Amino acid sequence: MRLEKYGRRTFSTSRNPFTCGLTGRTFSYEQFFQRADDLAKSLSRRTGWTPNEETPWDKVLGIFSLNTIDYIVAAYAVHRVSGIASLASASYSAPELAHQLKSSGVKVLFTCIALLDTALAAAAEAGIPKDKVFILPMTDDKTKAPFLSIEDLIVEGASLDPLPPLKWTKGQGERQPAFLCYSSGTSGLPKAVMISHRNVIANVLQHTTYESVGRKLRGVETQVELGLLPMSHIYSLVVISHCATWRGDEIIILPKFDFETYLASIQRFRIEKLIIVPPIIIRMLQSHDICKRYDLSSVRFVFSGAAPLGQETIQNLLEIYPTWTVAQAYGMTESAVVVTSSSEHDVMHRSSGSLIPGFRAKIMDPDGNEILEHDKPGELLVQSPSIVLGYLNNEAATTETFVHHDDGRWLRTGDEVLMTLAPSGYEHLVVVDRLKELIKVKGMQVSPAELESHILAHPAVFDCAVIQTPDERAGEVPKAYVVVSPEFSSGSREKLARLITQHVADHKPSYKWIKGGVEFVTEIPKSPTGKILRRLLRDKEREKRRSEGTRL
Repeated sequence: MRLEKYGRRTFSTSRNPFTCGLTGRTFSYEQFFQRADDLAKSLSRRTGWTPNEETPWDKVLGIFSLNTIDYIVAAYAVHRVSGIASLASASYSAPELAHQLKSSGVKVLFTCIALLDTALAAAAEAGIPKDKVFILPMTDDKTKAPFLSIEDLIVEGASLDPLPPLKWTKGQGERQPAFLCYSSGTSGLPKAVMISHRNVIANVLQHTTYESVGRKLRGVETQVELGLLPMSHIYSLVVISHCATWRGDEIIILPKFDFETYLASIQRFRIEKLIIVPPIIIRMLQSHDICKRYDLSSVRFVFSGAAPLGQETIQNLLEIYPTWTVAQAYGMTESAVVVTSSSEHDVMHRSSGSLIPGFRAKIMDPDGNEILEHDKPGELLVQSPSIVLGYLNNEAATTETFVHHDDGRWLRTGDEVLMTLAPSGYEHLVVVDRLKELIKVKGMQVSPAELESHILAHPAVFDCAVIQTPDERAGEVPKAYVVVSPEFSSGSREKLARLITQHVADHKPSYKWIKGGVEFVTEIPKSPTGKILRRLLRDKEREKRRSEGTRL
């Protein structure tokens, strides 16, 4: 536990790691680790799992739950017996969850009452008996399920004999998965990404070292941060649950996104750093009248990730909150997680920051040649001790994504990026788009994210997504799916579609015009972290064309 010599802030000078944003319930670090140890003892008794016997794959624990201050306790408990935590998105359906439980070999499942029906259906499909399903209690639970809770197990474990210490061999932390996080990809079922103990430790040290300069310049020792993003997602798992607590910060945990609860927690706990995703920022801009009811003056730094945040959106936010610093980062599950980040003292709004320590990067053109000049886009490849082990039981995907060159193993990100010089003189990474999502109009590449950022600046638009649609002359053209702002909802859709297409035409070259049309929808499909699920929109477009007899 004594990690201070590696740079971790001492427990005595750290804030409590996790605090419930609804009730204020919290634990000290000593209590937190004791709870994990007691839970491990109880799990060992009920499953037969021991720290130094069986393989890690015999001891896989699944967590399918909304956020709670005991989420990481459950993960650390299975690590104490040298097992693996398989983290599942709370948005999963029963078939999606069953796929994860079966593919990762989960033997024990933690869930919450709000998701219990889905969890039980998936557990039955995966062959997990009901006596291996346990509950993570939530503040707003209306009923008590006939299952043991994590609290029951912790109380039971407190009376049991200590577990023997782990006896790992040299390099075991580099080889052994700590977490299985599932990467959605662009098609098909999600793939299990094997994240080793070393991967997480490396990225914690990389990211916190990089951030230390900006924090020191701002005079920040410890701070209060928001823990709203799903803890099953790699962004939250590493950046919030591990990096923030390593620095001694306090995380205010909210189970899920509710706009006014989110605002109230900022006011109540004087949250200084918001780690959020673009849809939340868009909601704040669209609902500024509600925001004005709350005291948000404690906020200093807004850290956005998981999806691009447009410059216009950032500027609109800063016009309302001029004292805030708004910055972006870039990463992916396969890099566990942060690749580039923005320090508080060096922010460039169009960029995702600079490479953090310990990363190497190459930008490659379509012919496989390395791009060595600024402002020329290509595919990003990265190398780092945080690059994951690969995909579980998917050698083809692993071979395609993790490539070997003369200078080692590299992760192909599938993202088109460019490197540019910021006014500060430092190199910054600008993410152009996913290579598979770029729209090719007569040989020209169009970025959906760029168009979305511009469309969102129109006052009638609440949310939007752009995909490619076939065109006989151009090959592909952009099409926009739009959610209308409430104050414009009663207007003519035909007129509004013309206004939106003209808005783009007035500011963009002709090959970027919305020639595929505008379709109005009630909601844009997104992942829990705010990433647009374009494949669902493309599937909808294909189905529509089939029904109309239109060429695909």
